[in-house]
Amino acid sequence: MKRGVAYAALAGAVWGLAIVAPSLLPEFSPLMLSCARFSLYGAFSLLLAVPQARELVQRLTWGDVALLVKLALTGNLVYFMLLASAIQWAGVASTALIVGLLPLTITLAGRGDADALPLRRLRWPLLLVFTGICCINLDTLLTADSGSVELGQRALGLLCAFGALLCWTWFATDNARYLKGSRFNSSQWSTLWGITTGLMSALVWLLADGLALPGTQVEAGEQRWLLFWGLSLSSAVLGSWFGNRMWNASTRRLPLTLSGQLIVFETLFALLYGFISLQHLPSLLQSSAALLLLAGVLWAVRRHLPRPH
Repeated sequence: MKRGVAYAALAGAVWGLAIVAPSLLPEFSPLMLSCARFSLYGAFSLLLAVPQARELVQRLTWGDVALLVKLALTGNLVYFMLLASAIQWAGVASTALIVGLLPLTITLAGRGDADALPLRRLRWPLLLVFTGICCINLDTLLTADSGSVELGQRALGLLCAFGALLCWTWFATDNARYLKGSRFNSSQWSTLWGITTGLMSALVWLLADGLALPGTQVEAGEQRWLLFWGLSLSSAVLGSWFGNRMWNASTRRLPLTLSGQLIVFETLFALLYGFISLQHLPSLLQSSAALLLLAGVLWAVRRHLPRPH
């Protein structure tokens, strides 16, 4: 169990770092950022798959392929585009408050699994996590300026945020259940998932560019393009391939009622990186949120430990 928690922490660390990248490239559209990152993720995964290509292809079934397509959509492409749209239309605060419910929704989705703890044993850890999530967003939510956004557009943004929440809950549940009895190890599954995501990202970009959709053109200098490709590559290798591999290794070892709550590591690391980049200490609410999240997760881990005989 300790290794599973450590793997989840590593995944959260690199996912939190990848969140910073889009904020450094505001002139590039979510579509462009998403397709670049996930296409590079696919190319990197394809290179890794070459030495074991025959073995992987022989193991694959059509059921595996169908699941990989579903995971690529719900866990990467559709999720990221819904998230980016929600942030642009509804604001960061509202989006973070909704998507921040992931630890609760994943835990609830896994409550019927054979290795799941009864929810009554997790109600207090879950309450701490929920309170921490509320604290993270309370200050920003109260001070957010949404006057420049039309009501209809804001409502659409909120729908996108709920869609992103549903997507990643669905992804995390299906992926964890599959990995419990998978024929592939965590590295192989992350590689196959990356190839599938890369192919779909490339197809989406070709279609969008062919139709000249908004977000396919940008005016930027050479230095900005170098930064764009550098951040896209690092997000692909660290945030996508390595992060997904660590998450797969974690969910293979832990019940959903625990791994669902460990997604808060992404939030905690994102907060830490934000404080470092802005060079200021956290506020009282932010400090309280971090302590509540850590306390809730540690309490949940303790509840999942085997009881002494």
